[in-house]
Amino acid sequence: MMMPSIFKENLFDNFMEDFAFPAFPDVDKILYGKSAKNLMKTDVKENGEDYIVDIDLPGFQKEEIQMQLDNGYLTVSASKSLDKNQSNESSNYVRRERYAGSMSRSFYVGSHVKEEDIHPRYENGILTFSLPKEKKKAVEETKRYIAIEG
Repeated sequence: MMMPSIFKENLFDNFMEDFAFPAFPDVDKILYGKSAKNLMKTDVKENGEDYIVDIDLPGFQKEEIQMQLDNGYLTVSASKSLDKNQSNESSNYVRRERYAGSMSRSFYVGSHVKEEDIHPRYENGILTFSLPKEKKKAVEETKRYIAIEG
């Protein structure tokens, strides 16, 4: 269903949230808008011998995104800062604000995944990478006879 929007925000999204007591400081809304809780949505699809992962990271630059592989856990993190400066002509501070926000998400990908197996690409606000599946070891079928005593 198409919903009207103003300034890239859903007009009817979180309507009653404006009447609640605000958290101080409400950095997530300042940095990411009302949809801050919806960031880092992840899609994983199976593709033959690997998994394709798409993570939504709108508004981030490639330099603000980091990936780390440690003991079978892949962590994707993104951080953003916002500086607001308002001053008068004589350079006396009237108002200066600095905000910083970060988010991260970890996935267990298995101990078989190595750094060289992951080839991330960031385009149009979507981080895409593939992860190889763990290859199943073939089970050897051998007949073993058990001696019967008596």
